[in-house]
Amino acid sequence: MTDRPPRCRLCGAPLRHSLVDLGETPLANALLTPAQAAADADRRYPLHVRICAECLLVQVETVVPPAEIFSDYPYFSSVSTSWLAHARHCAKAMIARFALGRASLVLEIASNDGYLLRQFAAHGIPVRGIEPAANVAAAAIASGIPTDCAFFTDEYARTIAERADLVVANNVLAHVPDIAGFVSGIAQVLAPGGVALFEFPHLLRLLEGVQFDTIYHEHYSYLSLRVVEDVLARAGLRAFDVTALPTHGGSLRVLACHRAAAHAPQPGLDEIRAQERAAGLHAVAGHAGFAARVAARQRALRGFLTDARAAGRRVAAYGAAAKGCTLLNTSGITARDIAFVADRSPAKQGRLLPGCRVPVVPPAALLRAPPDELLILPWNLADEIAAELHPLRRAGTRLWVAIPELRAI
Repeated sequence: MTDRPPRCRLCGAPLRHSLVDLGETPLANALLTPAQAAADADRRYPLHVRICAECLLVQVETVVPPAEIFSDYPYFSSVSTSWLAHARHCAKAMIARFALGRASLVLEIASNDGYLLRQFAAHGIPVRGIEPAANVAAAAIASGIPTDCAFFTDEYARTIAERADLVVANNVLAHVPDIAGFVSGIAQVLAPGGVALFEFPHLLRLLEGVQFDTIYHEHYSYLSLRVVEDVLARAGLRAFDVTALPTHGGSLRVLACHRAAAHAPQPGLDEIRAQERAAGLHAVAGHAGFAARVAARQRALRGFLTDARAAGRRVAAYGAAAKGCTLLNTSGITARDIAFVADRSPAKQGRLLPGCRVPVVPPAALLRAPPDELLILPWNLADEIAAELHPLRRAGTRLWVAIPELRAI
């Protein structure tokens, strides 16, 4: 008797096709205090990504409850200067394109520390955030951004009496187990002529760039435009524009509206649809070969670290990002290989990365004891980080990234 296959979280079909099995790993953002580490507090969960042959949603097989991941969260968006610049540009574009003003309402779901809503509020536009992590929501409220500390669901949407002219759900669509219910809730709170804004890492770029480090338990789904259009249609919404962005290694910004709204479809939709079809994302077969390419990247990183240790070269890392936890843990890397990881976020300093137990220190530690090699874990911010670390490079430290391939920068 064989085990029954898991079921797709969107359409309910059996999940018989694997994209990549990364084994059991801890939650990527569950950084440990020294006391937790001493008590061996790591909890590990299977990290197996599958493809639905019916609706083509790429998804993690095992779903960790959101409350276990997001109720206390170490990521604060305002820490990254390039991300703040992205937020300013996004707000400016939306205000101009949709004539948002003092009579409008901008509602953001998973609003983090208010980094984006502050850009709208600075123009006198009423805003409201919804953020499940109590520590992060508190930071937003302290900065003057009205924020509900709650998980946004279809049910929670029914408690919101206001209708928003712009609903922002940036980098959250992949973070919800019930993606159909989540988008249905957005349809409920969106004004009849309003716009829903979604940004999410593009599955096409993940596959092309072997970005396996962006796979972790809080990313329940890995999204193509094709699948997102399907999810929108189930909620009575439709995409009317899409733009490719460089953020997170390659993202899409999708603008959607109610099915009957007047927003005209834009040429970008056909362009991205054609790219996805050319890459084979319209069929399970188009996803083949990813696991082998992942294994090759892992071998290259292990070989680099083994050679460095044998030569007596000291290796450290920069950026205690979730993607770094996946990269190190699934590649079999530990504190024996990497001395420490420097990070600007005070919420992460003094803790240890889960699983691999690499300690997190302030960036000043790099200048006090410069390593020979420095691996930048958030490779999507490599240019920004390299500019910050110019004094370290001048002192002789070489900077590296491991994705999409191991290389010095």
